[in-house]
Amino acid sequence: MDCKRALGETGGDMAKATEILRAQGIARADKKASRVASQGLIEAYIHAGGRIGALIEVNCESDFVTRTDAFRELAHNLAMQVAAMNPRYVSSDDIPPEDSVNPREVCLLSQPFIKSPDVTIQDLIKQHIGILGENVVVRRFSRFELGA
Repeated sequence: MDCKRALGETGGDMAKATEILRAQGIARADKKASRVASQGLIEAYIHAGGRIGALIEVNCESDFVTRTDAFRELAHNLAMQVAAMNPRYVSSDDIPPEDSVNPREVCLLSQPFIKSPDVTIQDLIKQHIGILGENVVVRRFSRFELGA
């Protein structure tokens, strides 16, 4: 129904309707941000060749959501992002005051998504919050590189 309403508002323009739906998803995500996310899963990603790997803990509100394909795909993509981009912090709030670095380079949530560079990881998570109907939080991650 949201799609039909968005298409009606835009006179059938798919691009504008997509933007309206994306904005609605972000608004829903902002409302859910204060809710406790204590369930979730740990996703592992090993890059081809076995030289780089990543572990990431992604939390949500209920264990039901952790079993959905959308949540598992999100966790996998986030683990792949950590392996590819080597962030040091989850968010800009985690950067120590004495460390003068660019958050887009060192913070996972501020980085552009490797599969779609026009979307940040924070925006990707907000889109999934709208899809899943629950708060989603990246709690922590670790990246491993052979010989480093």
